[in-house]
Amino acid sequence: MPSGKKMTSSRRHHLKSLVLQIASKWLEQEKQDVAAAKEAYLAEHCPEPDLSGDQAALMEVCKKLHQAIDKVDEERYDIEAKVQKADKEIEDLKLKVVDLAGVKKPALKKVRMSADAMLKALLGSKHTVNMDLRANLKQVKKETKEEPTEAIGDWRKNIEDKADRKKMFESA
Repeated sequence: MPSGKKMTSSRRHHLKSLVLQIASKWLEQEKQDVAAAKEAYLAEHCPEPDLSGDQAALMEVCKKLHQAIDKVDEERYDIEAKVQKADKEIEDLKLKVVDLAGVKKPALKKVRMSADAMLKALLGSKHTVNMDLRANLKQVKKETKEEPTEAIGDWRKNIEDKADRKKMFESA
C-alpha cells in the first residue's frame, strides 16, 4: 500500500476471509476458556455432594441446598434491583446531557406579518379576530385632538378642586 496502488478486489476479499477465519478461531477459543473457567469455579466453590448415607442425611443435604438456593436468589434479586436503579440513573443523566447540550435551533428568518396573521398564529385557526389597528389609532388621535379644546379653561378649576379635597382629608 505505500506505493499508492489500489488493492484488487480478489486480494481484499482474500484478506477479509483470512481475518474472519482468525476471528472465528478466537471466538471458539474464548468459548472454551469460559467453559473451563466455569468448571474450575464450580469445582472450587461447589464440591460434589456426598450422597452416601441414610434418608435423614439426604434430607439434611437437600435442606442445605434449598437454603443456599434461597440465599443466592435473594442476592440475585438485590443485584438486579441495583442494576435497574443504575440503568434508570444512566437514562436520567443521558436526558440531562441532551437538555444541557440543547437542540440546535435554526436561525430565525425575518417575516413580515400582519397583526391579524399574528393573532391567528397565536390563537389558532379557529379564532378569527379581525382588528384594524390603524383605524383604532386614527380614532385615538382624533379623540386626543378634541380633548384640549374642551379643557383649556378648566385646568385651574381642577387644581382648586384637588386642593379642596386635600384640605378635607387633612382636617379629618
